[in-house]
Amino acid sequence: MIELYVDGASAGNPGKSGIGIYIKGEGKIVKLSEPIEPTNNHTAEFLALLRGMEEAAKLTTGIVSARSDSKAVVSAVENEYVKNEIHKVYLDKILSIAKTFDFFFIKWIPDTENRAADALAREAIQKQGN
Repeated sequence: MIELYVDGASAGNPGKSGIGIYIKGEGKIVKLSEPIEPTNNHTAEFLALLRGMEEAAKLTTGIVSARSDSKAVVSAVENEYVKNEIHKVYLDKILSIAKTFDFFFIKWIPDTENRAADALAREAIQKQGN
């Protein structure tokens, strides 16, 4: 089983943004800290999950347990619905990747349980400099 922790961060609305992905399981640990185009926090959260799903798909077709501290993202995935048209594009891609796994689920976790992904997302913002 792969445990996928994701977080998006934005310094502004919109502002410098980054995503953090922490994956563990099946003998692997993957840490990704990637700057993304300036955006808002909600969009960064969706992009973090999408990117994390892409990475998880490289590691397994089995069980993936995704964790996010974004209630909006978790709710969108669970309900397979989001109003925002930009987020809908990301959600459709996320759901498409989820179908490639034998079993996929997503769970909301508090910030305190998502520190690794949060730190990676914040690090990505710092990589962009001033």
